[in-house]
Amino acid sequence: MYEFHSDRDRYFLMQKMVCEENIIPFIKDVYPFNQEATVLEIGCGTAGVLSAFLDRGHKGVGVDFDGNSLDYARERLADYVASKQVKFINEDIYSVDFEEEFQGKFDIIVLKDVIEHIHDQEKLLKRIQSFLAPSGVVFMGFPPWQMPFGGHQQKCKNKLLSHLPYFHLLPMPAYKGILKAFKEDYNHLCELKETGISIERLEKLAKKADYKIISKEFYFINPIYKYKFNMKARKQAAFISSIPYLRDFFTTCAFYLLQA
Repeated sequence: MYEFHSDRDRYFLMQKMVCEENIIPFIKDVYPFNQEATVLEIGCGTAGVLSAFLDRGHKGVGVDFDGNSLDYARERLADYVASKQVKFINEDIYSVDFEEEFQGKFDIIVLKDVIEHIHDQEKLLKRIQSFLAPSGVVFMGFPPWQMPFGGHQQKCKNKLLSHLPYFHLLPMPAYKGILKAFKEDYNHLCELKETGISIERLEKLAKKADYKIISKEFYFINPIYKYKFNMKARKQAAFISSIPYLRDFFTTCAFYLLQA
């Protein structure tokens, strides 16, 4: 496991910088929002991404079921919490009472590295429409399942497995057997194997839930690799991006902007 996965301060700053340098410009390119725009981040974790919006004066809400991560977020962003510019909710998104918890609908809903962890992805897409303001947008950033490290094996404790690309694509019995042999937490990683999402699946689900894809962007080198591995972000070559299914194997990060 790489040390930054357990260093919350460093990971918070990584997420914040990626949001400032890549996510916000990607959204603004087709949805030129102003400071009055409100932001909801689902699966906000320690709120590094959300903090980039707060620094620009936006009001926001972060939802996550990990109480420890939200405790960090409240401490790290204590001034914003005190001024009521941001609110954190320790709930499953399906359990949130909209009328009780939210002051209104949101102009921007953010799901960064979240959709690939959700079992019923179609249900989630439909659920968040009820939180979206008219003409509002949903940003999604995720690693396609078939990409070299789409199984999140970089989080394995064993150094060999953490550097081994594509082995998460093995059949489940073989995959689980390898993880067990190396004494890894196979329950979490195998669950991710069941929920991992491809570019094609995301587009089909968006269409089924009556979203319009207003922008998308694929990366050969994920923007966050700049801070993890000192690698400059690189967008995917156009001819690879245009080939369904094949592109999933060589795209380390996909950005989507949806509108209901």
